[in-house]
Amino acid sequence: MKNTTFRQLRVFTEVARHLSFARAAEVLHLTPPAVTMQVKELEGHVGLPLFDRKGRQVTLTTAGEYMLVYARKMLATLKDAEDAAARLQRLEVGTLTIGMVSTAKYFLPRLLAEFQREHEGIEIRLAVGNREQLVKMLQANDVDIAVMGRPPTELATRAEPFAAHPHVFVAPVDHPLLKIGHPTAEALQPYGFILRERGSGTRAAMEKFFHRTQLEPRVVMEMNSNETIKQAVMAGMGISFLSLHTIGLELENRLIAVLDVEGTPIVRAWNVVHTLSKLLSPPAEAFRYYMLERGEAHLAKKFGRFAQLSPAGSPSPPVSPTLS
Repeated sequence: MKNTTFRQLRVFTEVARHLSFARAAEVLHLTPPAVTMQVKELEGHVGLPLFDRKGRQVTLTTAGEYMLVYARKMLATLKDAEDAAARLQRLEVGTLTIGMVSTAKYFLPRLLAEFQREHEGIEIRLAVGNREQLVKMLQANDVDIAVMGRPPTELATRAEPFAAHPHVFVAPVDHPLLKIGHPTAEALQPYGFILRERGSGTRAAMEKFFHRTQLEPRVVMEMNSNETIKQAVMAGMGISFLSLHTIGLELENRLIAVLDVEGTPIVRAWNVVHTLSKLLSPPAEAFRYYMLERGEAHLAKKFGRFAQLSPAGSPSPPVSPTLS
């Protein structure tokens, strides 16, 4: 395999990621025949087929699964070498891959736009998933740094909180529970819940709340999209538990209501996270400092007024953020 190139390894890992030659070609800005050629050349160096192709279905062979482990290690080592060279030159140039949980899309793009204006030499790529998927991305070195809620315990990371992250129960604006000023957790039990999928940080926060109250919510629907959940709640299909940072527009236009349930909001933290084994590049370090310095003020400016309002729109006691 001494004639294997990093280009071949990059193409191979991208095809393995998507299990699609066409999708890999699109991501890499290559033609499908060029992707096929690179994979065939790598298979020639290995001496074994790396993919099984049955029509449009593509799967890794056993040899392909083994090779994928080593290919990712080699590409990660090369990226670390490039980052180390950039650090020595103190250059804030190159590509920065940021992972984020889907809930962060309601504030992170605007912060990234501001960050990029101050660091024009940095090209940013975003990878989006739920918490479980993001942990896998960090573990596989697919992202340089991540923005998420509950930090991983599954691997060694450095997690630094940069802002409070409140979660609330939400309902349609005409829901009967809104007539109760401060409903208990028990008052929620007769109503059906529309919830995020298992593996999401939002779902984990809600399950922790119900475990503490020794209650079991009646789940009528599970979805992996905050947007779809909000539409379902507004349509009267059930109540839900969401990050306050996902419902700013709906609250502003009185399309959705917050239930002032005892013991809520549940205030967690937003964290900027990277693996301890990873030497951060200058772009990643710049982004880390930016989030720690600007993240809290940005979120307070955009969402702070909602955290201070009760469901009826009258002032309520301020939330004391607990970054845990």
